[in-house]
Amino acid sequence: MSKQTQFVSVIKAKIEKYTNYSEVIEDGNVISISDGVAIVSGLDNIMYNELVKFENGTLGIALNLNTDYVGVILLGKHEDIQENSKVVRTKKVVSVPVGDELIGRVINPLGVGIDGKKKIVTKKTMPIEKTAPGVMTRESVNEPLQTGILAIDAMFPIGKGQRELIIGDRQTGKTTIALDTIINQKGKDVKCVYVAIGQKNATVSQIVRTLYANECMSYTTVVSATASDTTALQYIAPYSGMAIAEEWLSNGENVLIVLDDLTKHANAYRTISLLLRRPPGREAYPGDVFYLHSRLLERACKLNAKYSGGSITALPIVETQANDISAYIPTNIISITDGQLFLQSEAFNEGQRPAIDISLSVSRVGSAAQTKAIKKNSNSLKLQLAQYNDVKSFSKFSSDLDPETLLIIEHGSRVMEMIKQPANSQYTQTEEAIILQSISTKLIKFIPIEHIKEFISGYLKTCRETIMYKVIESEKRIDDSVNDSLLKTLKKFIKQYIVSISKYDITKYGREEELE
Repeated sequence: MSKQTQFVSVIKAKIEKYTNYSEVIEDGNVISISDGVAIVSGLDNIMYNELVKFENGTLGIALNLNTDYVGVILLGKHEDIQENSKVVRTKKVVSVPVGDELIGRVINPLGVGIDGKKKIVTKKTMPIEKTAPGVMTRESVNEPLQTGILAIDAMFPIGKGQRELIIGDRQTGKTTIALDTIINQKGKDVKCVYVAIGQKNATVSQIVRTLYANECMSYTTVVSATASDTTALQYIAPYSGMAIAEEWLSNGENVLIVLDDLTKHANAYRTISLLLRRPPGREAYPGDVFYLHSRLLERACKLNAKYSGGSITALPIVETQANDISAYIPTNIISITDGQLFLQSEAFNEGQRPAIDISLSVSRVGSAAQTKAIKKNSNSLKLQLAQYNDVKSFSKFSSDLDPETLLIIEHGSRVMEMIKQPANSQYTQTEEAIILQSISTKLIKFIPIEHIKEFISGYLKTCRETIMYKVIESEKRIDDSVNDSLLKTLKKFIKQYIVSISKYDITKYGREEELE
């Protein structure tokens, strides 16, 4: 082939590939920049929540759309951005990669891996903001999501698709409850998303280590926007986590999302709003701070079979000051959620773990999210402990107590000891049902309080070797015959256990005939 022929063939190939296409690029200029917020002019057609790109490659989100300028919050470094710097529209709203590729990874709110592993490549991205599913697509919450924590599963059950707030002062065990719930989903076909908002890097590292140590990262994604990250990343973090969860929801899967914590999220949004010159309201929060969280938490739901049948269970966390749940942000989120677990600092300091306040905690789903085995013996537990708390406070002022009051105190103190659980020590559904059955018989009055934990450990070990245990495990209920068998086993074990305790008077709290 001659050189001329080669030249002609190259030109023909280029002509065939030629397309008469032009791209319009809209750009603007930075008017001013400070504290991670840029005021930009010239972007007349920009969308709300659209990503823009600055000259140095930093991305930003358009939040304030005014007539003459746009308020942009920056997602990265802004030190080398100056007045008159170019800003280009991307014509894309803020999105995050979604899919199974994110499982086992620690990412930032933009979906970029920050765990030192290989680059994340997904087939799909989703906008972080999305309208919550409508009423007709939803189904009532009727399936339990087991936390493995006896006090919660028995008195304040959480169902798949529920939004249960965990609220309390700092250092009262809020994150521990959330992590224990994630750990308890092992082998239960529930995917988990943990969103860390405004926390220290060391705290997030410790949480990730805990998840790895308990083999939970095989079904968990961690979204982290720490205190050292920009305020904008802290603001979008929970929405990114929810978008990741919604992808699995649309595939009919069950998801648990922990938002830790929304107090810091509200503070980040307040900072952004004040920098954008939005009018401040109560406690300097902007007027739409309620919508900030309502549009987020309403996306957690249980869909009916026609719309995939999946669920997102949300555990938002809120930090209070001096146990004040009547503050602005706590009351807002309490009104959005389907119940709250209130953790009391006094109970925590006294060694009650989890430090749940029985009187102020509630689950608005109730027994609909409990198995029959747990429901059978948990109905009166909350009432018994409420009576115990009332009588206990009253007994401090009187040394002369009648036998009935003394019985309530003795039984209540043993129950409180039984529901204590250290971190990473979850019970199975069957174990919870057996413990609740032993409480309902009130035969634990024969066991000294200091021996309660040892007694429960031994009793559960004995029950695991019986047929009853397998029956409860498979049928998820306790019928009369199983109940009778459990009662016989309990009485027999109590007698054996009491014998092993030296210098203990069995008649101190009851008659020996009760164990026959």
